[in-house]
Amino acid sequence: MWNKIAIFIIKNRLRLIILLTLLTAFMAYQAKDAEMSYDFANVVSQDDVDMQYFQRFKSTFGEDGNILVVGMQDNKVYKLQNFRELKTLSEQLKGVEGVKAVISLPTLIQVVKDTAERRFTTQAIFSPLPDTQLLLDSLLQVVHNQGFYEGQIINNKTGATLLAVTVDPAYLNSARRVEVMDKVMERTEAFSKKTGIKLHYAGLPFVRAVMTTKVAAEMKMFLLLALLVTGVTLFIFFRSFYAVVFPLLVISLVVIWVLGTLSLLDYKISLLTGLIPAILVVIGIPNSTYLLTRYHYDYRKHGNKMLALSRVISKIGVVNLVTNATTAIGFIVFTFTHVAILYEFGVVAGINIFVTFIVSMVLIPIVFSYLPPPTPRQLRHLDARPLNKLLEFIDYIVHRKRNLVYFFTCLALFLSLWGIYKVKTVSYMVDDLPEESSVNADLTFFEHHFNGVMPLEIIVDTGIKQGVMRLPNLVKLNKLENFLRTQPILSAPISVVGLIKTATQAFYGGDPNSYRLPDNTERNFIFSYLAKQDNEANQHLLRSFVDSTGQQARISLKVADAGSRELDTLILNKIKPELREIYGGEGVSVAEKGNTMTFTRDDSGSQTTVSLTGTTLLFIKGNEYLINNLRSSLVLAFVLVTIVIAMLFKSVRIVVISLIPNMIPLLIAGGLMGFFNIPLKPSTALIFSIALGIAIDDSIHFLAKYRSELLSNGFDVSKAITTSLAEAGTSMIYTSVILFFGFVIFAFSEFGGTKALGVLMSVSLLIALFTNLIILPTLLISFDSGKYKHDPYALIEHYDEFYLEHEDEELDLKLLKLKFEEENPEEDKKPAYGEIQRV
Repeated sequence: MWNKIAIFIIKNRLRLIILLTLLTAFMAYQAKDAEMSYDFANVVSQDDVDMQYFQRFKSTFGEDGNILVVGMQDNKVYKLQNFRELKTLSEQLKGVEGVKAVISLPTLIQVVKDTAERRFTTQAIFSPLPDTQLLLDSLLQVVHNQGFYEGQIINNKTGATLLAVTVDPAYLNSARRVEVMDKVMERTEAFSKKTGIKLHYAGLPFVRAVMTTKVAAEMKMFLLLALLVTGVTLFIFFRSFYAVVFPLLVISLVVIWVLGTLSLLDYKISLLTGLIPAILVVIGIPNSTYLLTRYHYDYRKHGNKMLALSRVISKIGVVNLVTNATTAIGFIVFTFTHVAILYEFGVVAGINIFVTFIVSMVLIPIVFSYLPPPTPRQLRHLDARPLNKLLEFIDYIVHRKRNLVYFFTCLALFLSLWGIYKVKTVSYMVDDLPEESSVNADLTFFEHHFNGVMPLEIIVDTGIKQGVMRLPNLVKLNKLENFLRTQPILSAPISVVGLIKTATQAFYGGDPNSYRLPDNTERNFIFSYLAKQDNEANQHLLRSFVDSTGQQARISLKVADAGSRELDTLILNKIKPELREIYGGEGVSVAEKGNTMTFTRDDSGSQTTVSLTGTTLLFIKGNEYLINNLRSSLVLAFVLVTIVIAMLFKSVRIVVISLIPNMIPLLIAGGLMGFFNIPLKPSTALIFSIALGIAIDDSIHFLAKYRSELLSNGFDVSKAITTSLAEAGTSMIYTSVILFFGFVIFAFSEFGGTKALGVLMSVSLLIALFTNLIILPTLLISFDSGKYKHDPYALIEHYDEFYLEHEDEELDLKLLKLKFEEENPEEDKKPAYGEIQRV
């Protein structure tokens, strides 16, 4: 079959180039519609009970992650002129399209008692704006007396204050979010420049806008870096302008196909899919490297360019197909995770790995058929002395120092397992941003002054309509809030309890000591005042914390980005036991489902349900869900790769021997994670199945060469190993070096996940090179007899590294030669086919 494919490609080269050009032009047209992703990736299954509850929460109370906070800690903000500027800034931000509301120090209100109307009203504390510093100071004292704002807008102890900007949810998941953030930043930076007050930014809208901008910038940067690094490496190896330009042309076409695929499938460019073009540049170049190396080897043997190019297709096409299939497996397994971002990543990468194979198998032979044959200078890399010396040294170790190889292998495995035992699973909301970034520095500011900004919600369902406003339920809510205030990674809670306390304070003329819940005697008076609240703004504020039926109460908190482990400890070991203490007790049974606890009184059957939810919890749970799915993906990749190798060689012994040297690099990478305190998180778990799929390629090329050398050397394992190392080892080193330097560039990313991908992938693949050059042949010498039965169903039987005349006759070389000689009459001087000697 591959002989026919070779003939078809060479004889129809012009038609194939035109077809490939038209198809690429179509994909380029589609690529112009590729868009950036602005969604906050939901990786938790829609069937998950916590996800379903979160969706119900949003339908009742609205979005919880749409607030941008701008913080400051500077006494200058309390100076009259700067305070006026802060007021102006608040009004300017209110006018930005996409901003729903702005709350800041100058816009705060207070609740006052209207004795005549027997109701509460609200009035702006700083209206009109004070015209003297003395008056401003007195009004600031009024703010300090409002217990509702302590820990929310102002920190009375440190003097820090913040400005909260609520973004319309419709703008959050679209390109308009960046426009909103740009306009907000433009106005806040102007304020900072005018007043000299340093500002700090946080909140999910801000973090997401920053990440989207950085993803777009890094996608372009890494694509250019990957092209540059692989181009330089190719030139160092081949010393040929053509051997650099045309492999890069192949990859450039594939990049266009990647963007076109994203557009055709209606996928958007996310943090993961944005890496695909650069990754394919790195892993696609080895296709061309193997083809060119084989072309140069064959041409040097007999000097017939067309024969060499035909054999490139017919003899190693099947192995290249298999190696691309195993590489694709490392990505395709992500489609079985049922996680949208991983599914899209796997689909697009998997499809375009095969596109890379097809384009390189077609374009490289065709292009080089038009070009002059390689010169002696361009073939000199085949005799590179340092490289040959290295391979000779490896051959010496494999044949003479096998015990030493096994000793160091066992030692490396022992240390790796020890390191793996030390690996911890932990993830953070802003995990991907570097510690020294301004985002993390600003996040630290808010965690220090306000205990964090990441949203966390607690919903208490009393089980009866208007049950929230019953005093016993308010007392329990207050007890829960008092407990939450003692937790160092939680902000001050805000709920209907705070509103009732504020009403009590207003009832007693604003006395700070009266910021409390009313007792039974006071309750009727205060609630009668509250019942007359018909102001739309007041009703909206109340509805932010109590649902329309009065049955559910919302406690809204902000949590520090302390990591999944500490958050799990907080919920499981502190909050849930406290909930049992408050709502449980004798005669009350408790049932848990996810993060929802249901308390049922045994005598009456009445129920109170308490649920913990919010973007933060779903994000942390999503990371755990991702890690579990990625573990499954690694197992699936291992199984699929095993099946592919079994189909290729039809030998259980070869399958086992080939997998061992490729599992060792993964174990060592896991050990390094433990020793260097790199946590297991989605970005680090991602690399293992990808690395397995890529690393196994070296094994396949080596074993294919080894199998053919067994035949040509009378089934002498030792000779077959020596020859395989000398010839296949060159290509293996070339491709592994390209892969190493190609993935190393990702270590310069600002995203922690991308950086981990670069470091761990490059280290894993470099280790895999040496395990396949040393451990694999050592295992073959120790455990392979060298004899095997011919199996026509084994794909390896279609691969052949030595010449068989009857197979070359199938290539119809006379037709190819005639066509070629018409264009290149000087080739008549080359040796006739019959003069070609068997190697």
